[in-house]
Amino acid sequence: MAVKAHESAWAHSMTTKEQLTVIGRLLKFAAPYKWFFIGSVILSAIISGINVLLPWLLQTYMDRYLRNGSATLAIMWLFAGLYFLGMVMRAVTQFWQNYTSTMGAEYMLESVRRKMFADLHGKGMRYFDQTPGGSILSRLMNDTMTFSNFWALLNTLILAIFAVISSFAAMAATDWTVALATLILIPFLFWVIWYYQRFSSRVYRRMRERLSELNTKLSEAITGITVIQEFRQEHRMSKGFEKTNRAYYGTRRAMIRTNSLLLSPMINLFYALGTVVVLGLFGLRGMHQIVAAGVVYAFITYLNNFYSPMSQMMDSLSDFQNGMVAGSRVMRILDDRTLAPAQNPNADTNAKITRGKVEFRHVTFAYDQDHPVLKDVSFVVEPGQTVALVGETGSGKTSTINVLMRFYEFQGGQVLIDDRDIRDYPAAELRAKMGLVLQEPQLFYGDIQSNIRMFNPQITDSQVEQAAKFVQADDFIERLPQKYATPVLERGTEYSAGQRQLITFARTVVTDPKILILDEATANVDTETETMIQTGLSRIQENRTTVAIAHRLSTIQNADLILVLHQGCIVERGTNASLMQQHGYYYDMIQLQNAAHQ
Repeated sequence: MAVKAHESAWAHSMTTKEQLTVIGRLLKFAAPYKWFFIGSVILSAIISGINVLLPWLLQTYMDRYLRNGSATLAIMWLFAGLYFLGMVMRAVTQFWQNYTSTMGAEYMLESVRRKMFADLHGKGMRYFDQTPGGSILSRLMNDTMTFSNFWALLNTLILAIFAVISSFAAMAATDWTVALATLILIPFLFWVIWYYQRFSSRVYRRMRERLSELNTKLSEAITGITVIQEFRQEHRMSKGFEKTNRAYYGTRRAMIRTNSLLLSPMINLFYALGTVVVLGLFGLRGMHQIVAAGVVYAFITYLNNFYSPMSQMMDSLSDFQNGMVAGSRVMRILDDRTLAPAQNPNADTNAKITRGKVEFRHVTFAYDQDHPVLKDVSFVVEPGQTVALVGETGSGKTSTINVLMRFYEFQGGQVLIDDRDIRDYPAAELRAKMGLVLQEPQLFYGDIQSNIRMFNPQITDSQVEQAAKFVQADDFIERLPQKYATPVLERGTEYSAGQRQLITFARTVVTDPKILILDEATANVDTETETMIQTGLSRIQENRTTVAIAHRLSTIQNADLILVLHQGCIVERGTNASLMQQHGYYYDMIQLQNAAHQ
């Protein structure tokens, strides 16, 4: 069946091979907690045994004692006590069986989420460029949650297998001819299960895809609420959300229709037909001979024990399909090889950055492998010098920073730090010795102190305060009611842009980096705050190699080297004075900015 043009490839049914692959990998996740599941299997066998013994007790009491009137008070109390004891034992065993299975599933769920979270933080920036944040959140939270339901089905399936085997064995021991007659319905039952599994997987894939789109819409609407309200886009966003929500509702309705028709109602029908077969056969036999009432009672009870777990299993098949689809989506994240650039496997794992010299040698870089955004870029920044990158939007400034920070792998040339290939340094050393200050400061839930030390327990309170004083952030921090313990809420919106930026400066300087990278750190602040920030910046840059992206050209006129980029190439280089004398790209940019401020 062809997939419709407007539907994702996820909308088709999962093949048996795909489902077995997902099950195999889920079992590997469960392996560390196997004793929970082994215990659950053993307890399931005990429950099945008790379910066989209880009807046998009543059958024996009815046919051996009630039938011929030989039941005494002592015998009555004996069988009543045994039956009550069996019920208590079954209840206790069911509790522990459900507990072990559920706890094993919860431990596995927690383990998968930890693995996914760690895996996401090991992926390269390219992955996050191509994957919506809402989709990732949906897979990390919603999809993994269905794993618990999947293990609930496995628990039900184990119970059903033991119940079916034990119940049929008990029926065969009671009357093997009638027991064989009940098997006539089994092929039809298996066909229903096969058809449901095949049809419902397509429904669940569509439903999971729509849920992912819904989470993406919600994430976009919440994070962009300021812009949405500013440009009066509430109606458009509501319409878009309504469309996605209706699509999700449609898939949910299809799922409910499918489950309502093919799950427990169908099993109940088979149970009713099985009861008709059993009563009919015993009725025919009763025309010619006496049929013990206890036998009929036990047989009907065994038949109920035979079909009842199947009914529960069919009800859980919806969770099984949900788990299969969710599992395949989670595996796609774990299997995605868009990893962060790695260290050269043959390099020295103890390599250290000591001076901070930076060199690009004929570097070529592309985001999509086909359209280079950096073309044969070469420059050298000596230790302690400042190089500024200028150029129009899309000229390659941020790409140069991305390559230097090892956010992306470059395709050609070399990037060297202290005359050693950047790929020879461990990622931890690069992050420890390179400090990045972004144009848009990012603060996290906590307080000012934790945002400066970035939750690194090795950084002392004294070091935090010294870093804040060094960049002049202590002026406003000391005026706050709780000073360094003042709470920071979502993204730090209760602080001004300049205050947030000063906190990020302190966060950078507290690690004492050898190389400082500034991505237009003063672009979004007012002139007064910019003056304060520039003072902090000048102190940060002392004795550090600095690579700075600048849109306000007035902020980089004292740079040791200015590189002018155009369409991924360095078209001019030199100091502010030398570039102004050339009357080229840089000169024109200065003139345009001066004219704009007049």
